[in-house]
Amino acid sequence: MALIRIDGDDLVVVIEGLDKLWAFKGSLTIPLANVRGATVDPGIAGEPKGIRAPGSHLPGVIIAGTFHQDGEKVFWDVKDRSKALVIELADERYTRLVLQVDDPRATVALIESTLTGRK
Repeated sequence: MALIRIDGDDLVVVIEGLDKLWAFKGSLTIPLANVRGATVDPGIAGEPKGIRAPGSHLPGVIIAGTFHQDGEKVFWDVKDRSKALVIELADERYTRLVLQVDDPRATVALIESTLTGRK
């Protein structure tokens, strides 16, 4: 699972527990200027992921790490697809972050309200 917070002008994603091992990453810091939006999307876990490099994928158990598909890089950290959210990015290493969070709707509201307040 991931913890998401706003720290000044950055969106900070902290990967918790053993997910750090499976995802090959402990945290991500993204400038808010490069965050385009966020949505709750439990169905995304059932879609094709692409080539994992580096990462882990045990169907029905965990999707974690960097996946390459159609020229894009997507970072995943999802075990419980019902808690999945997607953060769309621009001008970043990753095109999207697909993350499991404790409360997806509250996290989307936090991100969207922060982005709205910056416009």
